[in-house]
Amino acid sequence: MTIIKSLLKMLFTLLISCLGSILFIYLSLPLPWLLGSIFASSFLMRFENLPIQSPKLFSTPARIMIGLTIGSAFTPEILQFLDIYFLSLLLIIPYTILTIVFGMYYYHRLIGFDKKTAYLSSMPGGVIEMVIIGEQIKADISKITLVQSSRLFFVVVTLPFIIQYVFNIDISGNKIITTPIINIDLFELSLLLIAGLCAGILAKKFNMSAAFLMGPMIISILLHSSGLIHTSMPDEFLKFVQVVFGTIIGFTFKGVQLKTVIKTLISTFGHFIILAIVSAIFILIASSLFDFPIVSILLAFSPGGQAEINLIAILIAANVPYITLHHIVRLLIVMNIAPIFAKKFKD
Repeated sequence: MTIIKSLLKMLFTLLISCLGSILFIYLSLPLPWLLGSIFASSFLMRFENLPIQSPKLFSTPARIMIGLTIGSAFTPEILQFLDIYFLSLLLIIPYTILTIVFGMYYYHRLIGFDKKTAYLSSMPGGVIEMVIIGEQIKADISKITLVQSSRLFFVVVTLPFIIQYVFNIDISGNKIITTPIINIDLFELSLLLIAGLCAGILAKKFNMSAAFLMGPMIISILLHSSGLIHTSMPDEFLKFVQVVFGTIIGFTFKGVQLKTVIKTLISTFGHFIILAIVSAIFILIASSLFDFPIVSILLAFSPGGQAEINLIAILIAANVPYITLHHIVRLLIVMNIAPIFAKKFKD
């Protein structure tokens, strides 16, 4: 009975988030399904007496769908360009190191975090991964969660506006972004979903970072690049994914005093400006060296979460393999160096 009650709360919350998305569609704002749900859930979670709950139960299915969608972009034609991406991928190494160095200086020297907390707060990695490492080394988990979530919030909210109003790429309204479900091969889709779920479970068993994103992505790459499967996620599924992630992001600050939220947002905004400057430098370098679309480079060198950035890339029909590979390299660097150096910092 408790499970059913929780499920009903989640569904009610998602319904309200959908209303926020419809409002954003009406106002012709960018990425209405994602940003509208962030807006609605952020507002909704301030009312504690309402029967609402963060839809974390839907997070895993949503990640699987994103992973499968990313993999579907890796067609045999795309894979022949991987050697061209190599030099651009090398830029991710200094980019990641600089964002960590500047971020740690900012949080430790200017904001007053201890070294362990400042280090993990500065990491351009996933919120969950940084919190897990923070627990292991006894860093301040609450600060890491708030800071990492705020960074993600700023990136996800600002990028669509930059893409739409600076680069004049229309991502507003309720348009079809991929293939509608009525035009999808349902048999292939079923096989793809089953394969994605199995790959996610297997990746989790091997303790792979972001298992339910990376596992399905890898199996989808293998299936699509070999030509065994041609189907990708239906348009309706991706809209659902946007609402789920938007609602979860909005719920990040649930239970936190508004004063603390505002203070964290202000302090994190300083770090966000630093990240924006570093990203802009590398975007200019990459755009001058390589003949890739500027929006793809922008997303490749954006310090957001892998799932969220790839979702935006899918929605604007950017070069998904190029962007995904850059974020995979960044994630591998972060997840491998974060635990090593974090343990060296003294309390």
